Amino acid sequence: MDIRSLVKPRINPNIPQLSPGDTVKVRLKVIDADKERVQQFQGVIIGLRKSIDGGNFTVRRVSYGVGVECTFPLQSPLIQDVAVLKHGKVRRAKLYYIRKLSAKQARLTERQEKVQAP
Repeated sequence: MDIRSLVKPRINPNIPQLSPGDTVKVRLKVIDADKERVQQFQGVIIGLRKSIDGGNFTVRRVSYGVGVECTFPLQSPLIQDVAVLKHGKVRRAKLYYIRKLSAKQARLTERQEKVQAP
């Protein structure tokens, strides 16, 4: 028996291909005492760790002048949807240097997809 066959049924189909520098909107199911609601968290992926059991990704945003980071497991059943809003052009796997930059300096340029001429 292979470990991939054990993990495969738990893969969340609502998560697209992610990469560092992507601006994403994560819709997360939050369960309060007696009710359930959907919370959204939008920001830039600064770290992505993949492993055989899924891994996790870290999203950072600046809210009211304070940097906020959230780490989400890829296999979490609480994640309803992850939408990639923009692909950022980066040359690093981990974007931890963004923590030291101001919100204006931390903006990433959008990655342009190459189109071949006919």
